[in-house]
Amino acid sequence: MTAIPVRQIGATDLHLPEIGMGVAHLGGMYGFVPTTQSRATLEAAWDAGIRFYDTAPWYGRGLSEHRLGDFLIDKPRDEVLITTKIGRTLVRPADPATFDKTPWSGGLNFDIRFSYTYDAVMRSYEDSLQRLATDRIDALLIHDPDPVAHGEDFATRIQELETGGIKALEELKRTGHIRAIGMGINTRAALEQVVPRVPLDLLIVAMPYTLLDQSALPTMAWLQGQGTSVVIGAPYASGILVTGPVPGARYAYREAAPDLVEKARRINAICVMHGVSLPAAALQFCLAHPAVASVIPGSARPDEVTGTLQAYRAPLPAALWSDLRSAGLIDEGAPVP
Repeated sequence: MTAIPVRQIGATDLHLPEIGMGVAHLGGMYGFVPTTQSRATLEAAWDAGIRFYDTAPWYGRGLSEHRLGDFLIDKPRDEVLITTKIGRTLVRPADPATFDKTPWSGGLNFDIRFSYTYDAVMRSYEDSLQRLATDRIDALLIHDPDPVAHGEDFATRIQELETGGIKALEELKRTGHIRAIGMGINTRAALEQVVPRVPLDLLIVAMPYTLLDQSALPTMAWLQGQGTSVVIGAPYASGILVTGPVPGARYAYREAAPDLVEKARRINAICVMHGVSLPAAALQFCLAHPAVASVIPGSARPDEVTGTLQAYRAPLPAALWSDLRSAGLIDEGAPVP
């Protein structure tokens, strides 16, 4: 097993491997995942050298954290790096018999309550410790502080964060409960409107920086200047950069629009011309940005884990990037391997 290099997170003592694993899929993100399959996927990741796992209470309404905690319970804790999130606490549904667990297939029967107050952060942290069966979490991230997620309650949620939630996170870091403070976001709106308002060591960016979209480049440069590290949470753009431009290909957690399918087709054609897989180009492109510390593709099957490690280690010719740039398929200012 070849060791995976690590990169420092901000000015902290936390160093994350260049490749980790997003565990949302094991909560039933795109379909039901049996327990045996979940266990086999985590075993494949461990055997391949994966030691960094990112999860959240929202993933499977607690199921992802439970499955990860159950798997890691007998592993040496000092070898493992875990990040999870705050912002949603889990509560018993008003009517468990009729509760709709959408969008999680096979998720647990818990409703969610959004809150970024001091008390909500502390409760979420303690709840996650128990679900993960661990006595510490390496980094705690503010989850989805996004105008789309919160709608008319957005201003209230951000006020909660600024007046209470961030104080809780800073207290947890100061007292050694966590090693870094982060944020997990999906949209450019959150990247531009919320990130500058709170001090962060790292940022998990799920969609705004991929081989298909580099519109976040100016913000990435700003983050680098601030000393905030970036973890790319969706290097495959939630599917299309693995499957390629096939019918039903996913982008941003839904079926990809025709223009994005066409762009993926053009990128894939240049990859094929150079004998390169699309996932390898997508993964290594993200890691080339100096602000990026790690990429954490999600996996729901053992072969997806092994495919990611192959993509990470695949040799890529320099001509691939020059041809993609010449074709106008990646931004002129985007760093490449």
